[in-house]
Amino acid sequence: MPLVDFFCETCSKPWLVGWWDQFKRMLNRELTHLSEMSRSGNQVSEYISTTFLDKQNEVEIPLPTMKDGEKQQASWQRPSQQPPPIGPQFQPMSQITGVKKLTHSSSLTDCSIPRFGVKTDQEDLLAQELENLNKWGLNIFRVSDYAGGRSLSCIMYAIFQERDLLKKFRIPVDTMVTYMLTLEDHYHQDVAYHNSLHAADVLQSTHVLLATPALDAVFTDQEILAALFAAAIHDVDHPGVSNQFLINTNSELALMYNDESVLENHHLAVGFKLLQEDNCDIFQNLSKRQRQSLRKMVIDMVLATDMSKHMTLLADLKTMVETKKVTSSGVLLLDNYSDRIQVLRNMVHCADLSNPTKPLELYRQWTDRIMAEFFQQGDRERERGMEISPMCDKHTASVEKSQVGFIDYIVHPLWETWADLVHPDAQEILDTLEDNRDWYYSAIQQSPSPPPEEEPGGPGHPSPHDKFQFELTLEEDEEEGAASSALGAFEVQELSTAQYAFPPEEVLEVDGQDTSAEVEEVEEMSLTQQADSVALGQEESTSPDASMDPVGCRNPPESLPLSALRTPPTPEEAPGLLGLPSMVAEVGAQKEHQAAKRACCACTRATSEDPPTLPSPGGWESAGDPI
Repeated sequence: MPLVDFFCETCSKPWLVGWWDQFKRMLNRELTHLSEMSRSGNQVSEYISTTFLDKQNEVEIPLPTMKDGEKQQASWQRPSQQPPPIGPQFQPMSQITGVKKLTHSSSLTDCSIPRFGVKTDQEDLLAQELENLNKWGLNIFRVSDYAGGRSLSCIMYAIFQERDLLKKFRIPVDTMVTYMLTLEDHYHQDVAYHNSLHAADVLQSTHVLLATPALDAVFTDQEILAALFAAAIHDVDHPGVSNQFLINTNSELALMYNDESVLENHHLAVGFKLLQEDNCDIFQNLSKRQRQSLRKMVIDMVLATDMSKHMTLLADLKTMVETKKVTSSGVLLLDNYSDRIQVLRNMVHCADLSNPTKPLELYRQWTDRIMAEFFQQGDRERERGMEISPMCDKHTASVEKSQVGFIDYIVHPLWETWADLVHPDAQEILDTLEDNRDWYYSAIQQSPSPPPEEEPGGPGHPSPHDKFQFELTLEEDEEEGAASSALGAFEVQELSTAQYAFPPEEVLEVDGQDTSAEVEEVEEMSLTQQADSVALGQEESTSPDASMDPVGCRNPPESLPLSALRTPPTPEEAPGLLGLPSMVAEVGAQKEHQAAKRACCACTRATSEDPPTLPSPGGWESAGDPI
C-alpha cells in the first residue's frame, strides 16, 4: 500500500500516514457516529462493520453477543445435538453431500435442445428480452418469467453462445445444457435472494463489464470463461443465511472450513463437484494445465465475493487506479497475471454488488428480496434465543436507511473506484447509483419509523443536543502525533457529512424532552450560512486563528459555524455522492498535502511562525439535503 512519505523536516517525525489508514479512520468515525444517532442507525453501522470488514476491530461498533447462559449451554452442546442451522431442505455436510442426483442428460440430444437452452412456450418474448443481453439493466425478472423460471440456464447458454465459448473450448452442447440445468437445480428457490435469479443477474452483469471498452482485448478467452463460470456458481447451494449465522450455530460447514469464508468455499466445492456428474464436465476438452489455471482463477474470484474481504479488495483496486497504465487507444494495460486477476476479482465483486446501480424498479425488487431473506434469518435467530443479527430484526430495521448506508459506505466507494479504472465507461452506472441513493434518502422521512426504544441519557447515551454539538466542533481528545496530520484534513469534512447522512427524527426525544426545535435550529443555522462559506473560507486562509496547520496541532475555534470551516469544491473536482466523501477527493487531498509546508508545531525546535493554512479537500464537502 503506497504511503505519503513525508516527515517533519525539523524533528523527522512522520507527517502523514497512508491514504488507506485515513479512509479507515474516516469510516470508523462515520459508523461510530451513525450508531449513536438512533437505533436503526446503530443497526446499519453494525451490519456494515460485521459484513464488510474482515477485522471487526477496525471499526469500534459494539457487536452482538450471546447471553452468558446461552454461551454456557452452547459450549457443552455437541454440534450434532443442536437444532439444524437452516431450513429442513438443507443438510449440513461433512462431505459434499449437497450434490443431488439428477437425470437431465438422458432426455437431451443435439436436435432437441431449445433455442435458448431451456424449454418455454414464450420463446418470442424471451428472444425480445434477450436483445438486451449486452446492456446494463437487463430485466432479469422478465427473463425468468419467459424462461419458465430457468433464468440462470437461459442467461448462461445465451452468453456462452454470444461469446462463442462452446466452439473455442469444444464444449458439447448437450453437456453444456446438462451442467447448467443441474447447476440451477442446486440453487434453492425457497431462498428469497441468494437463488438462481441472483446468480443469473451477476452472470449477465459480469458479461457486460467484460465488454467495457477500457478492457477491450485485455483478457484471454480462458480468463473470460473463468470469470463467467465463477459468476454462475458463486452462490450455488446458498442456504439463505450468513457466514456468521453458520459459525454461531456451529454448523458442520463452519467446522469444515474453519469459519473462514464458509459459504464461498462451499459454493466452490459444489460448483466443481457438479462437473463430475454424468455428462456435466463442460471442461472435458481442456488440457490439464488449462483446467488447473481455470480452477485457480475461479477460486480466486469466488472467494473474493466474501463480503468481509470488501475493504481489502477496495484498497487494492484504489492502488491500481492510482498507478494504472493505458494504451494510446485508452485501453488498460494489464501486462501480468497478478493485475488481470485483481481486476477480475473486483469485477465479479462489483457485479455481486450491482443491484443499487440498476434501474430503480429492478433495484427495489432486489431490496425487497434481500430484506425478506434477512428477516427470515432474524426469525430463526429469535426462535433459538440468539442475538438477532444487524438488519435482520423485522420489528426494528429501517429498509430505507439500510440502503442509504449501504450505498454511502460500501457500494458507492467501490463503483466510484471502478469508474475511475475504466473511465469514462461506467459514468452512466454511477449516475444511476446516485439517483437511486437519493430516492431511498427521500423515502426515509416518508416511511414509518421503527417503534421507539427508551434510551435514557447518561454517560453511554449522549443526548441529541450533545451529538449535534459534537458535529459542529472538532474532537479535542484526538490522538496526537503522526496520525493527527492525516485526520486534520478529514476532520471538518467528515463531521459535516454526518449531519446529512440520515434525518435525525429518531433521536429527537430523550427522557420525555422534545429537542426537535434545537436540532432544526442547528441545521437551519448551518444551511443558511453555506452561502457565506466562500468568503469565510478566504478569511480562514488569512487569519492565523482560523487556520489549521498541517500536523493538526490546532483545532479551529468552536465559535465558527460548520459552513465556515469547509472549503468549497473547485469546478474541476468531483463532489461525489451527497453525504459521502468523494474518493476522487482523496487524490486531490494528497496533492494539496504535498504542496503544504513540511512543518511540525509539536516539535520543540519549531519556529514561532504560524504554518500556512492546509486546504481541506473540497470534494469532501457535503452538498446538503438531496431532496
